[in-house]
Amino acid sequence: MYEPTAVAARRKAYLALAKRRSRPGSGSSRAHLHRRTSRQTAPDLRSIFQEVPFVVVGAIAARLYMPERMTYDTDVLVLVDDQAACENRLEQAGCRKLGNLAIGGASWELVDGAELDVIFSKELWAYEAINEPNMADTGLPTIALSYLVLMKLLSGRAQDIADITRMLGAADDAMLEGVRAVVARHAPDAAEDVESMIELGKMEYE
Repeated sequence: MYEPTAVAARRKAYLALAKRRSRPGSGSSRAHLHRRTSRQTAPDLRSIFQEVPFVVVGAIAARLYMPERMTYDTDVLVLVDDQAACENRLEQAGCRKLGNLAIGGASWELVDGAELDVIFSKELWAYEAINEPNMADTGLPTIALSYLVLMKLLSGRAQDIADITRMLGAADDAMLEGVRAVVARHAPDAAEDVESMIELGKMEYE
């Protein structure tokens, strides 16, 4: 997978700064991770999407793997092959398209006023992610940790780097091995950075 040089350079700069400034025990307790309220719920999209495969991504998905943070919309990942069917289903359900996303996809307003960002991808990892979801307690298919980490690595925003370190810090050994395998397959140049984020994340929970 191609990763823009600027994204990788920005990520390394964030990590270098974080490693200089981080101190053990500076973040949430592991008990808090399991005590979170999960009050932020994604709309039940199954009745809208029906036969269109998707997974929930973004901050709503990240709630499965770290203490939750506030978000005002729901993000889902859909294959480019299913774009036409997806948009037809949204229109038939009375949803209103608000505009296009720079990363590929569009923002929609659902009939209850909630905002939904639909991200379309043709990457191999997206096919894998949609076919290998975790199921949230809401019953919605949610992206697995390994692919959520990959998405955030490729985005390279400061918030995404922070999310990755918190998720990896709370992950068990089996989950970490899954992350390493997916990164090695789809973004091998980021493998060293992932190890740094695991180290930083574990420091937060010590």
